[in-house]
Amino acid sequence: MESQFGIVNVWTQGDFVTKGVAVLLLAMSLVSWIVIIIKALDVMKFKKFARSSADFWHSEDFAIGLKKLGNDPTNPFLQTALEGREATAHHRNTKAHLHDALDVSDWVTRCLRNSIDAFTARAQAGLAILASVGSTAPFIGLFGTVWGIYHALLAIGLSGQASIDKVAGPIGESLIMTALGLAVAIPAVLGYNALVRGNKSVLIALNSFAHDLHAYFVTGARVQSSGADNVVPMKKGA
Repeated sequence: MESQFGIVNVWTQGDFVTKGVAVLLLAMSLVSWIVIIIKALDVMKFKKFARSSADFWHSEDFAIGLKKLGNDPTNPFLQTALEGREATAHHRNTKAHLHDALDVSDWVTRCLRNSIDAFTARAQAGLAILASVGSTAPFIGLFGTVWGIYHALLAIGLSGQASIDKVAGPIGESLIMTALGLAVAIPAVLGYNALVRGNKSVLIALNSFAHDLHAYFVTGARVQSSGADNVVPMKKGA
């Protein structure tokens, strides 16, 4: 005899509300896992870029340093270096814009910050989906739970007795909906937290790289962490 319990029975015996909740939870789970996988691959790639950015400062000039950063247009370290170079050249070669009232330090800082902000927005894209799934999936599952209990109460009312065979199916259905909601929410929350930590580590490295770029474009040397007076000169390539 076919079991009255289990996910298959929930689908075959459930009404349109139960099936709608199940389909919605399945869709949320698929979307969250797709986001987790794509963003995790991005974080791994960005961390690789961060590790390779140290080689930039072991170059004879700026042009060679750019080659060491590679030519991947998604590399935030490459884009930040190019943005700083263009900002410096633009500030020095033009005198007909309002921004030329700013000194080169303020202008380069503004352009580098815009580059970092653009990367931050790109890195955080999709995380709102995980946050939404993690916060709403348990309540959607809870709605399925309430609907299952409602069916159990209806079964009791129609039969006139609260026997276990009358309420076991609907109660089991409600518990499965609760479990499905948690099964969707927990990976989304854990994935969100892991991706936020990964993006934070990349942003720390990018901010440090931008700080060194600022010092290089303004003073012609990279400031070292051991002190403000300890700098590493690097020829400015064309």
